Amino acid sequence: MPRQILVIIGHPDPDPARFCRALASAYVEGARTAGHEVRVIDIASLDFPLLRSQAEFEAGPLPPSLAEAAEAVSWASHIVIVFPLWLGTMPALLKGFLEQVIRPGVAFTYPSGDDRGKMLLKGRSARVVVTMGMPGLLYRVWFLNHGIATLTRNILRFVGIGPVRQTLFGMIKTTSDTKRRDWLDTMRKLGARGL
Repeated sequence: MPRQILVIIGHPDPDPARFCRALASAYVEGARTAGHEVRVIDIASLDFPLLRSQAEFEAGPLPPSLAEAAEAVSWASHIVIVFPLWLGTMPALLKGFLEQVIRPGVAFTYPSGDDRGKMLLKGRSARVVVTMGMPGLLYRVWFLNHGIATLTRNILRFVGIGPVRQTLFGMIKTTSDTKRRDWLDTMRKLGARGL
């Protein structure tokens, strides 16, 4: 059954040579070939302010430059976020983007009276695709997958998105071209399956 898939390219560098872009493109290619409907958001091309207070997060207006992105998050049945691991977690621009579009009224509601609050993105699934300089197993075991777990648990699952699957591509700077082609093929296959 065709899915509505949103691919978020979370690399803040617009350089087309970034491998995150190739991974995202391979996923999109596989998904579209299989008949899935796909939208793509490239955060490097967006201009938006960072939130600076709890009041802005809770009641500030969504920047007009992110209205289409917020609508795409609500539209999607599956969300794929592709980014490089920087200082153990997602790049700051991606975090700033998520703070804007995963906010009250867009992704969840706060409890009020007898209302326990709502997860407005419940029923959606996600895949987090991360490139890193270290081996992926080392990041999972030694560093306890901390930065990705924060995204998965404290942002995505908090608003009802689940299951959230992870794909880690480690040793990105020293990997052979053959291995990179294998990774791109993996992404095409995941896209075709809508996973």
